[in-house]
Amino acid sequence: MRVVVIGGLGNFGARICKRLSQEGGIEVIATSRHRPGAAAENIQTAVVDIDHVDFAAQLKGLAPDLVIHCAGPFQGQDYRVALASLACKAHYVDLADGRDFVAGFVKAVGPAAALAGRLAISGASTLPALSSAVIDSLQSSMQNIDAVDIVIAPGQHAPRGVATLAAVLGYAGQAFRWWQDGVWRTVYGWQELKREKFSFGSRLAAACDVPDLELLPDRYPGIRSVTFRAALEVSVQHLALWTLGACRRMGLPIPVTRWAVAFDRIGTWLNWLGTDTGGMTVRLSGIDAAGQPGFRYWELVAGKNHGPEIPCMAAVILAKKLQRGAEWAAGAKVCMGMITLGEFEHEFARWDIHTRESDS
Repeated sequence: MRVVVIGGLGNFGARICKRLSQEGGIEVIATSRHRPGAAAENIQTAVVDIDHVDFAAQLKGLAPDLVIHCAGPFQGQDYRVALASLACKAHYVDLADGRDFVAGFVKAVGPAAALAGRLAISGASTLPALSSAVIDSLQSSMQNIDAVDIVIAPGQHAPRGVATLAAVLGYAGQAFRWWQDGVWRTVYGWQELKREKFSFGSRLAAACDVPDLELLPDRYPGIRSVTFRAALEVSVQHLALWTLGACRRMGLPIPVTRWAVAFDRIGTWLNWLGTDTGGMTVRLSGIDAAGQPGFRYWELVAGKNHGPEIPCMAAVILAKKLQRGAEWAAGAKVCMGMITLGEFEHEFARWDIHTRESDS
């Protein structure tokens, strides 16, 4: 199977390329919008620019069987990469974390995927692919779930990537909705400050706009609250984002998305204040199997700067399944219910990433 990775030399794309190149029967091509530099062994490179007028022709010339789109940020992107991939009769997978992009994906791409007889999958990343797999596993021991709270806490030393920072800065101070107490409530990016506890310490956490806020209330009928927060390790960095968000919320025209490169450099300077350990938690509350109020808790801990491998795992797992001939109906889908928690845990073991569950 011939896999073309758009943004294959970036923070996440390079990891996906390296991992897939270790699998037999998969030919990997990493693309970049500029002349590519050196790639890892067994990985080809090519110039592909998704903003170029001849992008579709550039992609078709690579004759892909599968296209994995890693060139974020996805906030504000259209669906040209997915549509060009399907025009090549290739399957398509992306790591999109943009709420509107993922929520609108099936309607926008579904007809082209059905016509091509191929699979198009959006959100093959930590959210919502892994988060929904965790919830599906935890809820099996509960009669119903009332609330879901998700927190991601990256390690300070882990590479951030300019595209990821641009996405983070993009919704600082911007209004969005999350489902709380059975109604849609307006909150603001990097506000709703709260201290969260992890097995590796406590951190400040703040609200972020992610696809799960839109998708989970529909996937789990009866749920009354869904929240998501991100918890940076260095408090001064987190408070700086909170302050910028507050300023934008008050209407100050701060062009923070242009500062992604500068923020990346500042983050590197602050590495001495942090560690290489990050994690993720998912908390469910509802009614347990005995009909009593119950709770389920899941925590992931990633050390040695292995945290950035996690957003790449869903795309790797899907590529391997397609290469082995997995049969899914053609069409466009959001990556929920397509990968089990057990399949993720197999990848966790490769990176010495640990998880635990409890009922408190």
